[in-house]
Amino acid sequence: MMQMKRIASFCSVLALTTAIGFVPATAQETTWETFNGDLKAQKYSPADQITPENVGRLEKAWEVHTGDMSDGSGDVPMSVWSATPLFVNDTVYVGTPFYRVFAIEPDTGKVKWTYDSKAILKALTQPDMKNRGVSYWEASNPVDGQPCQKRIYIGTMDAKLHAVDADTGQPCADFGQDGVLDINTWNTTNNKWPLSILQPPTVYKDKLFIGWAGRDWTDSAAPSGTIFAVDAKTGKLEWTFESIPAEVRAKTGTANVWASMSIDPDRDILYIPVSSPSPNFYGGNRLDSIPMGTSVTALNTETGNVIWTRQLVHHDIWDYDTNSPPTLVDIEKDGQKIPALVQTSKQGFLYVLNRYTGEPIYPIEEKPVPASDVEGEVAAKTQPFVARPEPVVKKEWPGVFWLADALSLGYCSRKAKELRYDGQFTPPSLKGSLIYPPTTGGVEWGGGAVDPESQTFVVNHSHVVQIYQLIPRADYDKVTSGGSEAGGGYSPMSGSPYGFRLSNFLNPMGMPCWNPPYGELSAYDLKSGDLLWRKPLGAVQKWGFYMPDSWGSVTIGAPAITKGGVIFIGASMDSKVRAVDQKTGDVLWTAQVDAPAVSMPAIYTYKGKQYVVFAVGGNSILTPRVGDQVVAFSLPDSN
Repeated sequence: MMQMKRIASFCSVLALTTAIGFVPATAQETTWETFNGDLKAQKYSPADQITPENVGRLEKAWEVHTGDMSDGSGDVPMSVWSATPLFVNDTVYVGTPFYRVFAIEPDTGKVKWTYDSKAILKALTQPDMKNRGVSYWEASNPVDGQPCQKRIYIGTMDAKLHAVDADTGQPCADFGQDGVLDINTWNTTNNKWPLSILQPPTVYKDKLFIGWAGRDWTDSAAPSGTIFAVDAKTGKLEWTFESIPAEVRAKTGTANVWASMSIDPDRDILYIPVSSPSPNFYGGNRLDSIPMGTSVTALNTETGNVIWTRQLVHHDIWDYDTNSPPTLVDIEKDGQKIPALVQTSKQGFLYVLNRYTGEPIYPIEEKPVPASDVEGEVAAKTQPFVARPEPVVKKEWPGVFWLADALSLGYCSRKAKELRYDGQFTPPSLKGSLIYPPTTGGVEWGGGAVDPESQTFVVNHSHVVQIYQLIPRADYDKVTSGGSEAGGGYSPMSGSPYGFRLSNFLNPMGMPCWNPPYGELSAYDLKSGDLLWRKPLGAVQKWGFYMPDSWGSVTIGAPAITKGGVIFIGASMDSKVRAVDQKTGDVLWTAQVDAPAVSMPAIYTYKGKQYVVFAVGGNSILTPRVGDQVVAFSLPDSN
């Protein structure tokens, strides 16, 4: 009887300390092994120590400042840091926008080692210095006493992929040339610029799947959208995949995979989000069919052969890149278990497909869309629309914001009347077209997260209105003095009859001309397709002030979900990280960090304690604020 009382007393204390936020050191250890947490891109952690009841007591556990940041005022371009930290091999690993690797103790923040790739710090293909982190591989049968049985990979903007020993940070000499693989040696079609490795490779078994980023707004003919599969130990090329048919590669390009990818390990399937062909906003030079442009496509991991493909935008002239990995999850629907994927999109649609066949689980309907009025252009007659799950953006643009219009003496309403607008998929035009959603989305590169137990899908999304204007070549050359990098939203689209200008629909004071909210977070029940809740996320900062919470913020990044029922997300322009209740969408906790945390958090449990870690680096699209902070949060220890 006494023993039973002691057990009951212990359980009561355990429940109490958990409720008020103290940590009993009993949690099972969990990892965060890939950019998206796991190969299925679920961004889900089985950690459950942090709950809606105690998350308000989170405190800073440790932080590291890498020193690798630039505001663009010196010789190094502005830094953009979207790296998800990894937790694997009892170590937190993160890559920086200066292409260094930091290995950090997961509970103290002490730096174990660093690796410097000595990369060229020039914006060769991007406007800023960019990095989205590192990848991890370990041998299935490690050889005792041999180095590099566990490896970290980091890519650079000048197309180099570095492999280093995960325990020591020393180069793996058997990979490529003394630890460095030059991807650009395979850049043989329209070699205009290096194939920048900004997204870490996807690692599966003993292969690395490598996509790349480039300058797809500058040229009509550009490098072709190739994926490279290489041996993880040697860097030897095993197979390639081409998204553009051979007969049209000479006159177009890109349709590349610059975002991360996902894998179904049960079927050895690689899922790739394919971007739009070049040039992005005029397709008169590429009227031939490019079926895998702006698609989600499934490949065999061993051969690279196409299993299925589904085009999400026909003849893309909006830069609607498929920009995030599909999230893989099994859905219980109509009494059946369906192998599904959820593909988010800039268009604002959530495409829920059978991941083995590519067939829709919720209907996709082809609908007529507006024709182009630009000479040489032939817009697609129809586009795929999804009604369920409910799109994250409305069918029509949000309309003129009365406050921005009044403060600009009617500028917004006058400008709206001057622009072409015929609803979704309005083509770019010579007088300027109002585009909603534009290339900024909708949903950006982070995609969404899923709780595989409840089959709840959570995604952040933005409401942005932009103006697309095509400019005849002679006029464009006069405006830009013939420069290929004119700035100010101008892009040459060299080799086409038109240049292009992209601008946000703002009044002269810099206020959005469209109605808020500007950013939201939504949750869906994938079993029914129902929208569970949708709430503004973040806060806009202007003139040194926070705007009302109801306006939300444009966001870049993605959420992560825990078994404990808490969503963690940075992404907003107000430089805050948040914890959100998965059931209600209510914000339960916030912390101020050094800059917008435009990356996914990593969530792990180490020595019985759950941590949430953010890389805080900023993105010039949101604000000019930059950072070099890696910061971890946890609950306070129990007494």
